[in-house]
Amino acid sequence: MKKLAFLTCLLGLIGPAQAAELPAAIKARGTIIAAIVPNYPPLDLKDPATSELTGFDVELGTAIAAKLGVRIQWQETSFEQMVSAVGTGRVDVVISGMSDLPSRRGTASFVNYLRSGPQFFVRAARAAEFPDMLSLCGKTVGASRRTSYPREIARWSEETCAAAGKPAINFVGTEGSADARTQLRQGRIDAAMQGNETLPYIMGLEPNTYHPVGTPIATQLMGIATGKDATELQQAIAGALTELIADGTYRRLLDKWQLTANAIERVTINAGQ
Repeated sequence: MKKLAFLTCLLGLIGPAQAAELPAAIKARGTIIAAIVPNYPPLDLKDPATSELTGFDVELGTAIAAKLGVRIQWQETSFEQMVSAVGTGRVDVVISGMSDLPSRRGTASFVNYLRSGPQFFVRAARAAEFPDMLSLCGKTVGASRRTSYPREIARWSEETCAAAGKPAINFVGTEGSADARTQLRQGRIDAAMQGNETLPYIMGLEPNTYHPVGTPIATQLMGIATGKDATELQQAIAGALTELIADGTYRRLLDKWQLTANAIERVTINAGQ
């Protein structure tokens, strides 16, 4: 906690003239190599018209690199490989909607840049069956098994359903959020969960398809991952992000991608729970 407090204080002092410099190897190369999995709109996706990478993470990463005087080089990978890639130095950073979880900090450190909240949702056609969150008790709920959602759902079920004398949620692990939505549309599960940062965008793409139930059951922080001991790179990225918040770029990107409610107020490192 003392280290976190020190880092938070330090970041609060970083200004345009004081931003930390990139490691010499990255400056010499002229690029930051960033891992991404473009399947999490509106953070990470491919433009259907051009197949080019786009989304909030892509635009924010590009802006951070520009602040640091380099370009960003995106490297598509799988979710399972992202943390190991940054840990072994195959990439410099991961900018791909990754939650800052203590379980990942044996390999990586995180510059926090966005808030997220796990949100239940159902098919719009069945919305009347789910007037409140308690109506989910005893139902089958799907979510990506590769996230913290299985643990969050189990905790919520124990604290809420059990306490109300209702049956527990029956959890089904899926191969990501897109798979959860597919199973929901097919009627194989009653409800699904994904980050509240994604739902407005998804509901815009598929109008009258989904209906949120209640409010997010937790608050999480997403982070730009670096190698665990890449302190110099962490400080450079944190300084650039602090500048983007100060000059309004961060807010403009949030507004563009319907993420205003997920903003952070200040930059932190490894502050996720």
